[in-house]
Amino acid sequence: MSAEEIIDIVDEDDRVVGRSPRGEAYARGLRHRCAFVLARDAEGRIFVHRRTATKQVFPSLYDMFVGGVVGAGESYDEAALREAEEELGVSGLPRPEHVLTFLYDDGAGRSWWSAVYEVRCDRPVRPQAEEVAWGDFLSEAELERRLGEWEWTPDGLVAYERLKAYRSES
Repeated sequence: MSAEEIIDIVDEDDRVVGRSPRGEAYARGLRHRCAFVLARDAEGRIFVHRRTATKQVFPSLYDMFVGGVVGAGESYDEAALREAEEELGVSGLPRPEHVLTFLYDDGAGRSWWSAVYEVRCDRPVRPQAEEVAWGDFLSEAELERRLGEWEWTPDGLVAYERLKAYRSES
């Protein structure tokens, strides 16, 4: 999505209260919606990537989720599938499975409802060059080792911790 694309603006209960160009929503700290997709390959490894330096939010940071902003009138489910296929550079993925939703708020003007999904990607990936500077599938143990070494997207870290907590409670 470009800075001019229109997104839904939502309230603290995730109800749509307006629409705005994406760039303006970021600049003004307007609450919106995002989809986070944890993509695993056939061996259960997680796709991890470093965002490009041109990303509007969290440039050059690592992330264990593909995904992005939900477009105006788009559902979380639609955005999860669209974003996963775009960023991984594949088509025909199975519909990502919704796991949990939470409100991310960094206390400094960045706030978005975050729907977390998982999907299995058995195809070779061709990451979107505009979005992904580097990417590879890592084992969960390798990902855990890298958490203290690499600089990660703050919202991705929160989503990952919530996903791990959810799994341990289930």
